Amino acid sequence: MSNIDDMKAKNINAYGSVLGNRWVQLISAVVAMVMIANLQYSWTLFTTPLVAQLKSSLTVIQYGFTLFIMLETFVQPAGGYLLDRFGSKLMFIIAGLLIGFGWSMMGQVNSVSGLYFSYAMAGIGAAIIYGGCVSVAIRWFPDRRGMASGIIAGAFGLGSMPFIPIINNLLQNSGVTQAFLVTGVLQGIIILIVALILRYPVGSKMPNKKEEISKLDQSKIGFSPLQMLKTPNFWIIWSMFFSISVGGLIITANTKPFGKEMGIASSIIVLAVMLNSLANGIGRIFWGWISDRLGRPKTMFISFGLNAVFLFVLPIIGGNNILYIICLMLIMFTWGQLFSLFPPINADVFGSTYAATNYGFLYSGKGIASILGGGLGAYLATSYGWNVVFSCAAVLSLYACIMSLVLPRIPKPVKKQPVVIKEEVTKTTE
Repeated sequence: MSNIDDMKAKNINAYGSVLGNRWVQLISAVVAMVMIANLQYSWTLFTTPLVAQLKSSLTVIQYGFTLFIMLETFVQPAGGYLLDRFGSKLMFIIAGLLIGFGWSMMGQVNSVSGLYFSYAMAGIGAAIIYGGCVSVAIRWFPDRRGMASGIIAGAFGLGSMPFIPIINNLLQNSGVTQAFLVTGVLQGIIILIVALILRYPVGSKMPNKKEEISKLDQSKIGFSPLQMLKTPNFWIIWSMFFSISVGGLIITANTKPFGKEMGIASSIIVLAVMLNSLANGIGRIFWGWISDRLGRPKTMFISFGLNAVFLFVLPIIGGNNILYIICLMLIMFTWGQLFSLFPPINADVFGSTYAATNYGFLYSGKGIASILGGGLGAYLATSYGWNVVFSCAAVLSLYACIMSLVLPRIPKPVKKQPVVIKEEVTKTTE
């Protein structure tokens, strides 16, 4: 019996034929990811109404997006530790409450500080869900990590697509308050249901007691977060993750403001937001699937290089309705795959024992990138124009492209095995 068949048998025996089925677990994680997609990818629809409702500026409102992304990313190491320690059920329940309440309240507040606080709550919940779903996929599909990560990441990229016309309709007919409330309550409830379904595979969690850990085959235990952070491999991977994150976050936060400045009709902008979500999700699945065959570094080189080209030409050709849509779609198609490629490459290099925690540290690169993608990006665009903003993003994507050729040439880190000291017991006579 193969290792995969043995794993399947153990999980069906422990959880039953339904909950022990890894495809049921993957689909449940996909549903959870869809429920947090609006928090990031529908945000651009809310920016202009929030500027009017809170009597503020676009730059100030976009710092709310920056705060959300930073918390969604920087909380992941802590959230990953708690997920690795306690499993998904409790953590997903907490996350569902934070997301449901935080997103719903964003339409009720009457101050920028209230908006920031509510969006921050949603960000913490999203961090737990994102890290937990990626960890579930990698643990249940050790033989197909690229595919599984691609499906999970694709769910996050595609998840907002069916909601975009609904949210736009609510904004037009019922206002900001109702749009946030309806989607917030729905998202929170569904995440609570998913929390009751998700499980980690039998034997995939690290034991809590030191005595149990010492009995394990140490060669099969992956790098701990501290061990990982001491390797140059991690920091190269992290710098690539940060660099490629910037361009897509600028698009995510500013599709509507950029389109309005370029003279694009509102109906075209809403269509572009929907198609961005489609391209984002398909790209994650497509490039994740390709990476299992072509290899992660080669896939990164091709997709990140194309992303740099599309970012550079966007402000040049983006004044045309059709080219505006096409170029945005191509950027998102060659951007979202970072969330398909980096989880498996991180697990390939450092193991999956601490998958949620380790990926949380890597994911922090997105938090730093959000400073450029959110408030600072809007400020630079206001001060110097969109050409400067997208050219800088293109250079960063090009850096990630080049480093994908360097990464395979660096020796894979070797984990130092603990030294076992045997104590001699001597007998003494009195």
